[in-house]
This record gives sequence, C-alpha cells and structure tokens, in this order.
Amino acid sequence: METTLENATQIVESKAYQGKEVRLCSDGKYRWVYEMHLLKNPTIFFTVLKVMMISIGIVWLFGLIIGLGDMSLDYFLFWTKLSGIMLGIFVVLTIIGVLITAAILGKYVVLFEMDEIEVVHIQMPRQVKKAEVIGFITVLVGAMAKNPTTMGAGLLAASKSRSSSEFANVRRVKAYPKRNLIKVNQLFNKNQVYVADEDYDFVYNFIKSRCINAK
Repeated sequence: METTLENATQIVESKAYQGKEVRLCSDGKYRWVYEMHLLKNPTIFFTVLKVMMISIGIVWLFGLIIGLGDMSLDYFLFWTKLSGIMLGIFVVLTIIGVLITAAILGKYVVLFEMDEIEVVHIQMPRQVKKAEVIGFITVLVGAMAKNPTTMGAGLLAASKSRSSSEFANVRRVKAYPKRNLIKVNQLFNKNQVYVADEDYDFVYNFIKSRCINAK
C-alpha cells in the first residue's frame, strides 16, 4: 500500500508537533518545505538594498576621511549630495535587478531541517519541485522506510546552497510573520527561515526557546 503523508504521520508519537507543513521525521528532525515566490516576498530586495546602503555609507565615510585635511561645509554638502545620487542610482538598479531575477526564476524551493541543536536552510535547484521534497519528507516521517537515504542523498547533493545556525551560537532571533520569515543571526552568519502561517508560531517558539544566548 502506498505511503501517504497522512498515514506516515500516524507512526510518529502523538505528542510530537505535526502541523500543516512541519513534520517530525523518524531521525528526530523536524522538516518542512517552503516555496518562495520572489515577486510576492520583498525579503531579497530588502537584503540587497541593505547591503547597498551600507556600501554607500562606507564610501561616504571614506570620502570624508580623505577630505579631512581640507574639510569645509561646501565639500561636506557636495560629497553628501554625490553619495545620495549614487545611492539613488544603486536603488534603481537594485529594483531592476531584483525584478529581472524574479521574472527569470519565479520562485524557488527551500527545505528546512530543525532539531535540538540547529536549524538548516537548504535551497533546492530550480528543477526540483516542492512535491518531490515533500515526498522525501513523507518517507522520513515513516519509521517503516527501509532506506530513505537514496532519494534524500540525491536531493541534498543537488542542493544549491546550505546554511545552518547552531542555537548555542545564535545572538539574535527576529520575527517577521507578515513575510513568513524568522531571522536567526550568529556573529558571522545570518540565516533566513521561512515557514507557513499555520506553523509559524511553533517554529519561532521552538527556535527562540533554544537560543539561550540570543537577545
């Protein structure tokens, strides 16, 4: 008999959380899939824009340092105006770039893994569909699966990028429920966790309660 997601979840202990997307697998890890529509979620735009603003700020400050020997109000106003123009140009280019990227990619699929130690963000390649990753999770949920690693190994080998956050090293956890986003930031590693509305509170509280060093 074919194993469905509903049948597989019955094998897991009833006390374990089983949400709309989030499932506790037989290896003790929670897993879920998030399909992100780039045009509907502005997170990438905000991230790129933030990098641009920081870069222009550094250039502006560097220009002031260079002009310290001949600093005047006119120089300060000129350099600030020029930096503002550069920022405006970069903002326009960023908007165009994000729109073009969103039009080409459309959306991308992300697999998340979470246990008592860490949360892992795994971006799937474009050719991998959400249903395929859900099928992998369905197999892992059921303890009856003899060898779930073959399919999983194939998916993980094809993954484009992988970012993990160990809870013990996390310094800040920020919630953005309107964007289905939880930012899990370490000192030199910033992770973005996406989760559907129905499972958002569980995932956020799970992460927050285990990041004992976070603000």
